[in-house]
Amino acid sequence: MRLIRQIAFRHLKAPQKGSFTTFTAILAILGLGLGIAALVLTFSILEGFESTISEKIARFDGHIRVEHFMNRTLKENDAVLDSALQKSPVNYSKTSYIQSPALLRKGSNADGVITIGLSKMGRESVLFSIITNGSTELKSKSIIIGKRLAEDLGIVIGDKIVLFDLQSIGRISGSQRFRQFTVTGLFHSGLLEYDKTVVYVDIVDAQYIFNVNDRISGHMLFTDNLDDVKPLYRHLESELGYPYFVLSWIDKHKILFDWINLQKWPILIIFGMISFVGIVNIISSLSMIIFEKVREIGTLLSLGLSKKHIKRIFLLEGLIIGVLGSLVGLVIAGGLAAIQLNFQIFTLPEDIYFMDHIPIKIDWLNTLLIISIGIISAVAASFWPVYRASKINPAEALRYE
Repeated sequence: MRLIRQIAFRHLKAPQKGSFTTFTAILAILGLGLGIAALVLTFSILEGFESTISEKIARFDGHIRVEHFMNRTLKENDAVLDSALQKSPVNYSKTSYIQSPALLRKGSNADGVITIGLSKMGRESVLFSIITNGSTELKSKSIIIGKRLAEDLGIVIGDKIVLFDLQSIGRISGSQRFRQFTVTGLFHSGLLEYDKTVVYVDIVDAQYIFNVNDRISGHMLFTDNLDDVKPLYRHLESELGYPYFVLSWIDKHKILFDWINLQKWPILIIFGMISFVGIVNIISSLSMIIFEKVREIGTLLSLGLSKKHIKRIFLLEGLIIGVLGSLVGLVIAGGLAAIQLNFQIFTLPEDIYFMDHIPIKIDWLNTLLIISIGIISAVAASFWPVYRASKINPAEALRYE
């Protein structure tokens, strides 16, 4: 086995002056490395994009919402829901909310908004990570609005604005419901739809404006990590019946996530073809080594080395190229990912992609799978050159020696 290793490494190093085998081996390693790097980065970008979108949307909508099946209001303190949550299989936080359209007005400027009134318990899960200016605290008659909405209407922290209930505006009786608020904070999520239309107030103020007394639109539930969402969702679905409606953030934005999943396959197929080019390079490289080493193979066979050992030599060379190519690809992908994570060189238009830079999230399980497939493919690519090497006739190889 030691002799086989020595011969395999000697072939790839090719110490002879003017040998072409080292050059082809390097090309095969680089080709496979670039293919591996392309696949690892593609998976990482797709995972990063989906994860970033999920985190941003879940921050507003909650991982799970419990609402009325007919979109009516619910009691804030609900014994049935509380009983179901006490049996929860995972840790969670909960906040109650009121959500309804309203008209926001500052002087002569006005715009339609979605008003979300949050209860004191658990609202830090919604507000803490998105506030960019001002306070995260929602006191009575204070309001937090999106930074983009503030720019459009010329609003700054400390300004007075008025919220009108849209349903009451159209009433003939003229009993419009409204309340004046002081802007105490601005938020920025990167989701243009939310940054330009959503405003946050205390739930008591929302209940007054929308005339729902002590009732609510529903409950937002937040889990510690995304893996806990499915168990909690299934638990609530089994425990709660009519009139409760359980909705995950993915269900609410199903079209968006279906589109993301649809884009994965063509992207992976295209970059997979790049990796296939690396596999072809391995076949070419080993074939060149065999053609150049015909007389050496004949000599080894004449000295008593079996064809089985010759096969092992070239299979080992394919394995070496596969391992080195995979390591090169991992280094390239890791380096580019680290640069993007730290310096965010590659940017995106936030209005279109919901983020201002290309996100990276390395899934080590997928990365290990890609590297394993790369190594196995490199060894598999060696079989045809190995077959050619095993057919060499020692007498023919040494005829002109």
